[in-house]
Amino acid sequence: MQSSGRCHIFLTGLPGVGKTTLIEKAIANIKESVISISGFYTKERRNGNERIGFDIVTLCGKQAPLARCSVSKKGPMVGKYTVDVASFEDCVLPLLEETSDSKHLYIIDEVGKMELFSERFKRKTRKILQDSDNEFIVLGTIPVKRGRGIPFVESIREDKRVKIFEVTKHNRNDILNDIVQSILVQF
Repeated sequence: MQSSGRCHIFLTGLPGVGKTTLIEKAIANIKESVISISGFYTKERRNGNERIGFDIVTLCGKQAPLARCSVSKKGPMVGKYTVDVASFEDCVLPLLEETSDSKHLYIIDEVGKMELFSERFKRKTRKILQDSDNEFIVLGTIPVKRGRGIPFVESIREDKRVKIFEVTKHNRNDILNDIVQSILVQF
């Protein structure tokens, strides 16, 4: 825990278990408080029943491509998806700027393989997580650990200032209040 008693909240769980849905529900609950919120979440991009990629959606409603199934685009690959690092950075990095609000919540959904192709995103995220002088917290998501894991993600998982909620099909409908209270009690 941080010396101020604040801790960042991260959700983890298998793909499709409902982490982003819980983030969206938590935001809806927290918006009623006096906390300022900025950040983003990821959303599948579909063409009918086929997933063709992922988009970044800001809390202001701006949407930008994160990754697409494309052999013609150049860029880093995760599975069959080409990551659009420039689009991601243009959309997300301004949302992670320092704020003067004394009660601020950053939403970072997610810190995963695609997002971590951006060194600038990694630096900004690390700065937010390690800046114990400020009075803000992060609500984010990280993937489940597989094998050795992703070093940057594992550094978040092992941080004493981070509280992890494991989301499963069995608990996803029951832990929303715990997540929201874990945030609100810190302000």
